[in-house]
Parts: sequence; C-alpha cells; structure tokens
Amino acid sequence: MEIDLQQSATEQTRPAQKMTVEQFDVFVLQPENADRNFEYVRGEAVEVVSNPKSSSTGARFITYMGMYLLHNDIGHLTGADGGYYVSGERYIPDVGFISYARQPELAYREGYVAIAPDLAVEVLSPSDTDDRLRVKVANYLAAGTVVWMVDVEAQIVEVYVPGKPVKQLDKNGVLDGGSVLPGFTLAVKDVFAVK
Repeated sequence: MEIDLQQSATEQTRPAQKMTVEQFDVFVLQPENADRNFEYVRGEAVEVVSNPKSSSTGARFITYMGMYLLHNDIGHLTGADGGYYVSGERYIPDVGFISYARQPELAYREGYVAIAPDLAVEVLSPSDTDDRLRVKVANYLAAGTVVWMVDVEAQIVEVYVPGKPVKQLDKNGVLDGGSVLPGFTLAVKDVFAVK
C-alpha cells in the first residue's frame, strides 16, 4: 500500500472544477453543506465519505488515544469532523491530535483548526484515490505532521514521519507515539480487531 510520493508520468488525474481556497471557505459555510464534510485538495472541494468498517477503525484509534490522553493531558484529539489547515489546503483526518503547546484551545465556531495537526490518522476508504492521498501525505509532511495511513482491507499501517523513511507495520507491529505522544504504544492487531 505504500504511497509513492512521486506522481508517475502515466497517471492521469480526473478533470475537476477548480476553486480558490477563499471560494472553498465560503462554499463549506453554505446552508446546503451544513451536514456535509469537505476537504480542499489540489484546488477542489472533495466530500469526505467513509464506510462503517473505516469509521469503526477510526473510532478504535480515538478510544486508545483518548485513554492515553486521559492520563497524559498534553493536547486535543479530534475525530472525523475536525478539520485542519495543512499547507494551504483543508483536511479532515479520521483522527487528529494537536498539542496544547501549539493550540491551547480549540475554536468553537470555526470549521478548521488554523494550523496542521501534530499527528493525523487517515483510514482509507473506497472513495480515496492514490493521487489525492499522495498529495495529502506530502502536504502533511511539509507541515511537520506525522501521518498514520491505515489500510483496513490489507490490515497494515504506514507511518510517515517528516525526514524519515516510511515504515510499514502489519498486524504484528506496534505503533509508537514518538515525540508527539511520548510513551504511547498501540499494537496494530488491536486496531484491526473489529469484526
């Protein structure tokens, strides 16, 4: 599943209606979009659509990370409705973590946190495309964000850390919070225990 951050010469991207980020920010606030989630990727509005299995997997991450944060109150945890500004775009990771040191309080009215998260967990769903994921991972890394890319079907997690090689963990691996979540570990098999 490893995402090649270099786009191949033969890969074609689908034509899309482009908009500026300012147009996107107005678009998502329209009343007809109140109950919908959108990301701004490569100049287009992309509706975020999940499925029960991916959503359940994301919820497991929130549970384990939330338990860690109950004992280590170092930041905010957001779910699949919490968006962030990332390298000039707008992303909604399935799980996001941002430290109090970088964001002491979360805004109530704004739809997206004005900076990138420290850690983003992206659970793949059938609507995700390789080219869009490649762009998102590259932008997360450029913003200094650690990314855990979760492939539910293959039962693997790819760990992207700025300036380091990609690590791929199967269900026998263990995720490590590193300097973002000091002391946090999670057995990958526990994430995929969902039936």
